[in-house]
Amino acid sequence: MRLQTILNRFQKLHPKEIDLSLKRIKGLCKKLGNPQDKIKVISILGTNGKNSSISAKFAILKEANFNCNVYTSPHILKINERFVFNNKELSDDELADLFEEVENINGNNPITFFEILTASFFYKAAQYPKNINLVEAGLFHRFDATNILKQNLASVVTSISKDHLDWLPKNERTIQKIVFEKTSALLNSNIIIGKQNTIETMNCIKKTISQNASTKIFFKDDFNYSVGENDFFYYEDKLGELRLPLPNVKGQFQLENISTAIAALRMLNFGIKEEHIQKGITKISNLARLQEINSGKLKKLIKYNKLIIDGTHNEDGARALNEYLQSLDCNKHIIVGMMANKNHEKYISYFKNISSLTTVDIPNQPNSLSGKDLMKKFKNLPNVKYQPNIFEAIKSINLEKGDILLITGSLYLAGEVLNLN
Repeated sequence: MRLQTILNRFQKLHPKEIDLSLKRIKGLCKKLGNPQDKIKVISILGTNGKNSSISAKFAILKEANFNCNVYTSPHILKINERFVFNNKELSDDELADLFEEVENINGNNPITFFEILTASFFYKAAQYPKNINLVEAGLFHRFDATNILKQNLASVVTSISKDHLDWLPKNERTIQKIVFEKTSALLNSNIIIGKQNTIETMNCIKKTISQNASTKIFFKDDFNYSVGENDFFYYEDKLGELRLPLPNVKGQFQLENISTAIAALRMLNFGIKEEHIQKGITKISNLARLQEINSGKLKKLIKYNKLIIDGTHNEDGARALNEYLQSLDCNKHIIVGMMANKNHEKYISYFKNISSLTTVDIPNQPNSLSGKDLMKKFKNLPNVKYQPNIFEAIKSINLEKGDILLITGSLYLAGEVLNLN
């Protein structure tokens, strides 16, 4: 209750949810003693794969006995997920104590919700100067609250694609503009560029960072992976080849994110051994990213069928998710709910050979699109229907033996579903 009360106060400190500027975060961090200048950070930015890349790095580093602090957004089940220190989430009381201290130092000055959370993370992280900090950038990067570091260990760039276009001028909603916003302000240290969906995007990134003096490595040019037989895959860079077990997370695209994570850690020469990587990638924790649900209230409704939750919400994520679905020899049923600012038609166009599609409302999200309006956008697709909630949606689907049920379209929906379950 105390934690939620503080968070409610945080949300009233600024009239806008997002206000792209670094002035407020810099002002508060100066009052806090500029904690961001006292920590060792690996910055992770991109459109898709950021959380997966962080989760892989975190798992490998823990296996190598490193202590980490981790800052991600948004959270899925509870805000504590965003605040990991010494490899553990803060408890409600610990988080409330941290927030109250930062709140008092802020002195009721205007600051966005994400900015004061970011300042709080930096403030706490400075108490662990020897830890490795894995910090996920929020919207874009150039004016993101995490982009106030003077130096970092490395910047890791995952797949970049079109998303959050409503924050760009209508005449600048291009991949070139998004690449500029995400990569033009990267620090001079080390830059690791993960696999991109098109040659155009990769070339655009290379051009944008061409004057950056960092040491740079690129997927395919400097590191790569291939899928082997008998549940193994191969990773290769200039340091040699690794034969690795398949990770405990689903989807071919996860190998892309994991390979990028491995490339970053090997580049930084932390002394991580092959055995740390082998064991670490089989212990990755990744909520709402192709997460199979094996028990709970919703799982009981579908009994022996597979239930998978995935927070994919943009066209690039939909493409990768469909690739995974097409690798499965079974009927696929999808329940989808989405936020209003997404390209709904483009998103759903990537899914092929779907047995049924059910739209739902996302509860507790005023910026979501109603399930009825979403159904209207999908009216040209076969077997589309609307149900007001997840329980009714699941009950309405005629699942046969071996069928799979996927709930997707939004991380907010994923969080609601996991809480319901």
